[in-house]
Amino acid sequence: MKYRSFPRQPGLEVSALGFGGLRLPAQAGDPASIDEAAATSLLREAIEAGVTYVDTAWSAQQGRGEPFIGRALQGGWRERVRLAAKLPAGQVARAGDLERLLGERLERLATDHLDVCLLQGLTLERWSELQRSGGLEALDRARADGRIGALGVAHDGTPAELEGLLAAHGWDLCQLSLDLLDPRGEGREALRCAAGRGVGVVVAEPLRGGALARPPPVVREAWAGSERPWSPAEWALRWAWDAAGVVTVLCGTGSAEHLRANLRAAAEAEPLTARDLERIEAVRSTYRTRRRVPCTSCGGCTVCARQIPVADLFSLYNDAMFDSREAAAEAYRQTFLAEGHGADQCIACQVCQPLCAGGIPIPERLREAHDYLAAR
Repeated sequence: MKYRSFPRQPGLEVSALGFGGLRLPAQAGDPASIDEAAATSLLREAIEAGVTYVDTAWSAQQGRGEPFIGRALQGGWRERVRLAAKLPAGQVARAGDLERLLGERLERLATDHLDVCLLQGLTLERWSELQRSGGLEALDRARADGRIGALGVAHDGTPAELEGLLAAHGWDLCQLSLDLLDPRGEGREALRCAAGRGVGVVVAEPLRGGALARPPPVVREAWAGSERPWSPAEWALRWAWDAAGVVTVLCGTGSAEHLRANLRAAAEAEPLTARDLERIEAVRSTYRTRRRVPCTSCGGCTVCARQIPVADLFSLYNDAMFDSREAAAEAYRQTFLAEGHGADQCIACQVCQPLCAGGIPIPERLREAHDYLAAR
């Protein structure tokens, strides 16, 4: 395992591969029902192999992620890792809110401190509200008494907003959702912004919710044109590790097979060559010409009042761009429309919209997917 330090926290050395707590093994495919035996085994195998950065969030696994991580790290495992968790900035409105949220994280994670505390969903407006409500003083107190180590921001907004946030405070690090496709280029711009200010970056979602590890045949052919023996997932991870400013890359995993493949890649990672970067650009071009929705299956859209399985539908729509439209349309009719959960059920209530990490205009894209898949 390779290890790196954060520029503003040189004593905070962490493994290049981090353990992401967003997609733990689940029973019957239900994220809220964690397969604790399997997930605990995976987490501890990762730690034994040298992983020292463990990340979770208050919303992970529909709220079950934090307590699970807390239980799995008991028995001496907590002392072997740097534990990162997030405070939802959108829930800080008045004095005491931040103290309460931090207390909840510590209790749910069964620990007395966070090695890394990230403010999630922070905007410039919320940053002003946090300061007015005494949140900054609360963070300073928590750092002074040891409840918080490094302080950062988990950012999913625009690069311009990130620039403003980094200019407003001396953050130790930031977390960005970033993958080699980055269709709008905003992730790479945000990365350049952080690196330019000397703020170390934690990369989340490097495999785009696992989609990059399971590319359609036409993309596999594009990867196969290289002499490298790397899997599509390894290409994605190596690209993230190679990016300037990146300290660690989080990768959620649902199986020991995937974990071990990621560990091998982390141990063998080397700088990418010019030919490697040309191959990545060729693959990007293949995706750009065919992929329609940049969905990472983060789960934010599961709040749909009409019970539309949005992420699954977008996945089918994207697959139709690479494989058979007829097969995808038949699957849509048999699985989605027949059960009354087609994209045509969307009432554009916008409840899901603020929860989409990728900023996808969900109702608009659902109409587009329905028109494409339902047409005969």
